[in-house]
Amino acid sequence: MLRLLGRKLLALIPVLFLVTFATTALPDMVDGSPVAQMLGPGSTPQDLKDLEHEFGYDKSLPVRYVTWVGDALTGDLGESLKTRTPVMDGITERFPVTLELAVFALLMALIVAVPLGVWTAAKAGSRVDRAVGGVSSALLSIPTFVSVFLLVYFFANREMIAAFKPTGWEYISVDFAKNIEFAFLPALALALAEIPQFQRLLRSDMLATLQEDFILTARSKGLSTQYVLFRHALRPSSFSLLTVSGLTLGRLIGGTVIVESYFSIPGLGQGMYQAINGKDIPVVQGTVVVIAIIYVLLNTLVDIGYSLIDPRVRAR
Repeated sequence: MLRLLGRKLLALIPVLFLVTFATTALPDMVDGSPVAQMLGPGSTPQDLKDLEHEFGYDKSLPVRYVTWVGDALTGDLGESLKTRTPVMDGITERFPVTLELAVFALLMALIVAVPLGVWTAAKAGSRVDRAVGGVSSALLSIPTFVSVFLLVYFFANREMIAAFKPTGWEYISVDFAKNIEFAFLPALALALAEIPQFQRLLRSDMLATLQEDFILTARSKGLSTQYVLFRHALRPSSFSLLTVSGLTLGRLIGGTVIVESYFSIPGLGQGMYQAINGKDIPVVQGTVVVIAIIYVLLNTLVDIGYSLIDPRVRAR
């Protein structure tokens, strides 16, 4: 286990280097100076030069990178060009909101997809299986931004289900009871894109598992179909689902820009959207790096989860 963890942590180094170096190079890729918009119309070239020196944008890329990495190792991700507040403070305030939304969406997707995947595998080729497959194909073809508008139209504007409000998320609040009425619609918009993928993946793996000898043996003992499916077949069929779930959580954390912006959810996605529009490079840089670290760490946890589900993985 320790050897596996060590290998995965070493694999983080090149990934983090590429991400941090690319984000440090962002000021060289945008048009104009990233600090120019902080100055008023009456500013002089000398004012711009002084401000660039204050934020270090007058230095070469390698020098900026080494300086930024040194500060980041101490928890200092720089200062926002807009608010002049520490970037880390903004990330720590917004991250719990995005994490709550992403976890809620992932749980919603799994709660629906796992029973559907098991059921359709047991009923392979039946009308139920074909009907679920058709619905899955339809959901896969609907982009998230379209799902957002449809959900708001069909849910938030109906009196009988007006409890699902499109806006009003409590800022910096991870009290699920307070946020549930505001989290349902955005989480559902995210979950709708994941449910068909989870269902199809689990169905495919379950079909292969149901052909194994140990499943035939369990059935020959007279065990009920439900017991065989959920006790014997589900666990060995969950490897791919575990991998995709971990990757999906990381993707949801870093990909909630549209949903958070539309529903006015004060998370990392909305903060990233505002920073990109305002060319607030330090905020973009810090947020991208934090999301990248989370994504890679989740991949590591997924690999460790493999060894917990199947001890045979540890010997590899």
